[in-house]
Amino acid sequence: MEIIKQPSGFLLLPDQANYQITSEYFSPQYWQRNNAVVDSKQGRATAWFVRFNQHIAVLKHYYRGGLIGKILKDQYLYLGVERTRVYQEFALLEQLQGHNLPVPTPLAAQITTFGCVYRADILTAAIPGATSVCEILRQRQLTAEELDSIANCIAQFHRHGAYHDDLNINNILFAEDGKVYLIDFDKGKLITPERAWQDDNLARLERSFNKEAGKWPAFHFDDKQWQALKQTYLAAR
Repeated sequence: MEIIKQPSGFLLLPDQANYQITSEYFSPQYWQRNNAVVDSKQGRATAWFVRFNQHIAVLKHYYRGGLIGKILKDQYLYLGVERTRVYQEFALLEQLQGHNLPVPTPLAAQITTFGCVYRADILTAAIPGATSVCEILRQRQLTAEELDSIANCIAQFHRHGAYHDDLNINNILFAEDGKVYLIDFDKGKLITPERAWQDDNLARLERSFNKEAGKWPAFHFDDKQWQALKQTYLAAR
């Protein structure tokens, strides 16, 4: 990873990147002015899908969650570049790709510092034709093959010690070719594979299915499907 010092902070780029980045690339208004916004999706923060370098990229600003997020919103204590959440996610994505795990490619990131505080943004490559598991379940049931693909994907990450801090069905995507990806590795890490945290990760995913089932008028998932997914995962882990 290349770290480029800027008057207002730092830019992060992959080694040997063949494109130029400026701070305005991390502003949704820049892409709107250039008619380069393709789509947007709402979550804790809006994810902007933009035309970048002849491809589609996803722009995300870092926001805090929980009670502290209501006070500080997007401000973090600055203790050095390598201790920022954006640096750690960028580096983790590069490591996971080194293990041939299906994650988005990190394209660029920005750290904006204000004394002992920083804010951050990241650009990643969009997954072609991606649809989240949540979006699929609002329309139809998952097939047995799709359930197996999700289970095997999670097991693959867990075998490599790849911990996802927010494993939920909005962060599991099917690409247009049917391949499963995991996204949003903020606060993720590589750790020793152990049953305890792997089981906790899977329990978090089960809570996500149940939570989303209670939010939508139609949601095509039941305990039988969860048990099928879980059994495939346990066999593959």
